[in-house]
Amino acid sequence: MLRPFLKYAGANEITLDSSLRDLGLDSMQAVELLFAIEDTYQVSLPDELLTDTTFATAGNLWAAIESSGVGAEAGAKLC
Repeated sequence: MLRPFLKYAGANEITLDSSLRDLGLDSMQAVELLFAIEDTYQVSLPDELLTDTTFATAGNLWAAIESSGVGAEAGAKLC
């Protein structure tokens, strides 16, 4: 799910520690990614989680999604 939003990811593995900014995620893509996450996982991330820290790494982003009620088994779809 992340790869289409990360223009510098190439074929490299995206891990929970991967810096999304370093891989090319900018603010506009972050908004598009947010919409895709909300549609895919049928969640709505609260405003207090819509921060640079949340979108800093794949792990931070997954933690925010999981805190919104998505089970851990769905995590493989994110990376």
